[in-house]
Amino acid sequence: MLLRSAALYRALLARRGRAAGLRWRHVSSLQVANEPVLAFTQGSPERGALQKALKELKGRTEAIPCVVGDEEVWTSDVRYQVSPFNHGHKVAKFCYADKALLHRAIGAALAARKEWDLKPVVDRAQVFLKAADLLSGPRRAEVLAKTMVGQGKTVIQAEIDAAAELIDFFRFNAKFAVELEGEQPLSVPPSTNSVLYRGLEGFVAAISPFNFTAIGGNLAGAPALMGNVVLWKPSDTAMLASYTVYRVLREAGLPPNIIQFVPADGPTFGDTVTSSEHLCGINFTGSVPTFKHLWKQVAQNLDRFRTFPRLAGECGGKNFHFVHRSADVDSVVSGTLRSAFEYGGQKCSACSRLYAPRSLWPQIKGRLLEELGGIKVGDPAEDFGTFFSAVIDAKEIFGPVLAVYVYPDEEYKETLRLVDSTGSYGLTGAVFAQDRDVLREATELLRNAAGNFYINDKSTGSVVGQQPFGGARASGTNDKPGGPHYVLRWTSPQVIKETRGPLGDWRYPYMQ
Repeated sequence: MLLRSAALYRALLARRGRAAGLRWRHVSSLQVANEPVLAFTQGSPERGALQKALKELKGRTEAIPCVVGDEEVWTSDVRYQVSPFNHGHKVAKFCYADKALLHRAIGAALAARKEWDLKPVVDRAQVFLKAADLLSGPRRAEVLAKTMVGQGKTVIQAEIDAAAELIDFFRFNAKFAVELEGEQPLSVPPSTNSVLYRGLEGFVAAISPFNFTAIGGNLAGAPALMGNVVLWKPSDTAMLASYTVYRVLREAGLPPNIIQFVPADGPTFGDTVTSSEHLCGINFTGSVPTFKHLWKQVAQNLDRFRTFPRLAGECGGKNFHFVHRSADVDSVVSGTLRSAFEYGGQKCSACSRLYAPRSLWPQIKGRLLEELGGIKVGDPAEDFGTFFSAVIDAKEIFGPVLAVYVYPDEEYKETLRLVDSTGSYGLTGAVFAQDRDVLREATELLRNAAGNFYINDKSTGSVVGQQPFGGARASGTNDKPGGPHYVLRWTSPQVIKETRGPLGDWRYPYMQ
C-alpha cells in the first residue's frame, strides 16, 4: 500500500533540488510489502467472490477490440480465445491489428510520449499503485476467474499470478522508480550535478506470453511507469485476462495512448515494429526462436533506427533439480511434484530435469509415483480440488514432462558438471543436500547454470522483491524483473551539471 502521498514526494524532490551542494543521495522510499496470498478455504469471502465471478463467465464470450488512439477498433481479422479445458467455450472474441493499424498505434503513442515523460515519477507511480489497489480489492475475483477460465489455472496458481505477483510488480516497480529518482551523483561547489531519468526516445514493443497474466502487465507496465509509451501485443491465449489488466490500468488513471492494446499476428507485429525508425525497445517473454528472430530483425534494420533499441527477453529453460545423497527425501518429492507438475509444467521455471543418486532413487521414485497417483487433473473452475488442468494448446511440448537421470552416488561432482553442460539454457535450478560442503561445491560448479538458484527448495515460485527473476544463456537477457535494477533498463539518464559562478580565466596556473 502507498503510505505517503504524492504531494509529500513532490516536496521531497523539490527539497532535494534546493539542497545546497546536493549532499544527500536518497529521497524517502515508498513502503510496500508483498501482497498476501489468500487461502480460498471453505466459507471464506474470497472463495465466495471467486465462485460468483466464475459463474458469471459461464458460456460468456467477451468482445475485446484493439485500442488505438483511445479508440476501440475492430478489423476484419476476427479470432477467438477458447478455454483450454473446455474447447466449446469461446471466452473471448478479438481481432488482429493489421500493419496500417499498428502504424496508427505508433503515431498515437509517439504523440503522447513527451507529455507523459515530463510527468513527475511520483505521478506516474500513483497510477500503478491505484491499479494494484484495484486488483487487490474490487477487481481481484474478476481477474482470477478470467485467468482460470482462459489460461487453465487452478485457484492457487491464478492467485499467485494474476493477483499477488501482478500487484507486487505494480507496487514494487513504483517503489523502485521513486527510489531511483533519488539516486544522484556527487556535487562539489560551486557546481551541482543531477540525473534526470528520462524515458527512452521512441516507443517500446511489449510482447507477452500466455502463462502468466502478471508478466503481461509487467512487460507493458514497467516501461510505461518509467515514462515510455508502449505497444502491447498480448498472447492470443491470454487475451481475456490481459484486456482486463489493461482496463484496470485505464481505470486507475493511465492516460490514453500511453499503452496501445494491439493483438496481432506475431510476424506482422514483429515486422512492423522493427521496421519503424522510432522503435526504442522490445520487452519480450516467449520462445527462443521468436526472440532470436526479433533480434535479427533489429540488427538488419539498425541503420534506420533513431537510437539503439533496448532488447529485454526471457525465453524459458530446461530447469533442474539436483539431488545429493544427503538430501531430505520428503523435500525432494514435494518440491519436484510442485515444480514439475503445477500448472501442467507450463511455467518458465518448471523442473524438467531430475538428477537423483542411485542410493535414493528407489525411494524417490516410489514416493513420486505414489503421490502422482493422487493428483487430480480436471476442470479447475468447477472443482477446486484440481491440481492441474489442460495444457494451453496443441502446438508445443510445454507441459508436465520430467526426465530423470540416475547417477552413482560417488560421481556427484561429475554429474554437477553434466547438469551445467547439458542444454543451452540457464534459467532456474535447485540443489537438494544437507551436506554444507556439497552445497558449496554445487554453488560454485553451477554458478552459470541458473539465474535463479535454489538450495533445498523447488525451482519455481520466485517472488517480486525477494527473488528477482531471469536467466542468461539461451534463457534470455537476465534483466531481473521484480528487482530494483529492472526499471533502470527502461530509462535514458541525462546528467546535468550546473555551475553557479564565473568560470574565470581560461589559462591554467602552471602556464603563468
